[in-house]
Amino acid sequence: MSSLNSTLYLNGTFVHPPFFFISGLNNMPHAKYYYVFLCFVFVVSLLGNSFVMFIIYTECSFHNPKYLAILNLVVADLGESTALIPNFIAMFLFNSQYISFDACLANMFFVFFFSCLQSLTLTVLAYDRFVAICLPLRYHAIITMQAMVVMLTVVWAFDSFVLILTVSLVTRLSFCKSIVVKSYFCDHGPIYSLACNDNYINQMMAIINMILLLYVPFILTVLSYVFIFGALFKIATWEGRIKALKTCSAHLMLVAIYYFPIMGVYVAALTLNLPPNVRIMSTSFAKAITPMMNPIIYVLNTEEFKEFLKKTFQRKNKQTQ
Repeated sequence: MSSLNSTLYLNGTFVHPPFFFISGLNNMPHAKYYYVFLCFVFVVSLLGNSFVMFIIYTECSFHNPKYLAILNLVVADLGESTALIPNFIAMFLFNSQYISFDACLANMFFVFFFSCLQSLTLTVLAYDRFVAICLPLRYHAIITMQAMVVMLTVVWAFDSFVLILTVSLVTRLSFCKSIVVKSYFCDHGPIYSLACNDNYINQMMAIINMILLLYVPFILTVLSYVFIFGALFKIATWEGRIKALKTCSAHLMLVAIYYFPIMGVYVAALTLNLPPNVRIMSTSFAKAITPMMNPIIYVLNTEEFKEFLKKTFQRKNKQTQ
């Protein structure tokens, strides 16, 4: 690595390496099986989310505010999977663990952008469920297509602003020591920790990102369900409560699958001394499994999707008879 470090060049007053070395799962026995598993996850994610996107686009009954938000979540799933998994697999297949400085910053932006877009979109969907159950008579007046477009536009703009600022601040760092990134992609924390000048502002941005793009959306989602469960208890019959709760079941599963693995990894990293390979496997699994599971949940736990598929199969059966 010393010969590589000697190729560092001066960019203004900051020293930027021409490339970084993504360590990935170095020296891990049987790592190839995990890469095969990730390849399978990526294919299922790609096919599943493309299928859901096709259904929402072609079926007129899904052209409503709720499914516009779900379509946004599908885009986030596809974006994160594409930004994350192919590069990780390519490192194993082609032994291409070097990535240029600019490409690394682009990879950092897109991975975090689409991951955080999932979190923010889940909050928008929680608001949709809150209005549907707590204010059912005003639902169609509040959750209009125009209102949903405005909310999603704000989500995209806010997510873009925070992450463009975060990534651009990496360019003020000088990297005159190691260029080995102890992660499976251009992760923000492992990269700014390599800097040999003051990285305090980068540490603060990492904390701000976690608060604004992970914890605040999670808290708002939880608050939405506090009000939802409060409204459910006001329904006189158990049948009515269960029927109303079923409309939230798919969203609750999406929230659990997104937040619990990520927060579990963060808590484990803070409380336990995890080996680098265990941390990388846990984080990559948590981020890869969500886009794969989301379309399965849409189809199996959403009444509208099940009704659409049932009608489609019935039409095909009639045509073949």
